[in-house]
Amino acid sequence: MVNPGPLPLGVTPQNVLHTTVRRNEHLARLFHDLKLMEREGSGFDKIFEVLLSQGRPAPDLIETHDRVQVTVRRRILKPEVIDFIAKADQTYQLTQRERIALGLLAQHDAMTARELANVLELPSVEALQPWIKRLLEWDLIQSAGRTQATRYFVDPGLLRHLDFAGETTLKRIEPHRLAALILEDLKRYPESAIGDIRQRIGSEIHPKQVKRALDGLIEKGEVRFAGDKRWRRYWAVS
Repeated sequence: MVNPGPLPLGVTPQNVLHTTVRRNEHLARLFHDLKLMEREGSGFDKIFEVLLSQGRPAPDLIETHDRVQVTVRRRILKPEVIDFIAKADQTYQLTQRERIALGLLAQHDAMTARELANVLELPSVEALQPWIKRLLEWDLIQSAGRTQATRYFVDPGLLRHLDFAGETTLKRIEPHRLAALILEDLKRYPESAIGDIRQRIGSEIHPKQVKRALDGLIEKGEVRFAGDKRWRRYWAVS
């Protein structure tokens, strides 16, 4: 994605997650009142959150003298991250910061405190606390070492088996996470019926939610189907 013109004065690729500058305060207020946009400048945070929750790499942001370019990669690095983040969120009601931090750590074998702080564009390792404190308390992530040499990681067994201490429910799963779960499921089990998909990803999810997610994936060209309404089968487009 390419946008003409540089970033607003004061915003750089190194602080875009934490710095908000409105080019035109009056237009921002108008579009906010019309419910066409937010005023907080949270779009890039949302890109980070969605991609990492779907097992994809974080976006790459490049600024030149006349444009800003954001690269979003389609390839899923770790399919198991999708189910892991969705169920962790439904169990513990994660904040956006926690989803981003957990998504990063789930994609890596381990990250030092300094590495994690750099990726999150934080000024120091001490600033990591709001991002990871509760994740450590819930044992969603583990730590080893001390100070800046501390390493954070997700237990591979927890990532595979999703054996959380809390009670998990997928009833309130967000649409984009549900779509990612369904797409990954169809890649593993092509030509599946809605009932089969729902049984595998979570029988507590309402059938209408699954159907809406499938319809959205079909509109995007990521899923195809065959058969009538009663015997319809779905598969992912490779």
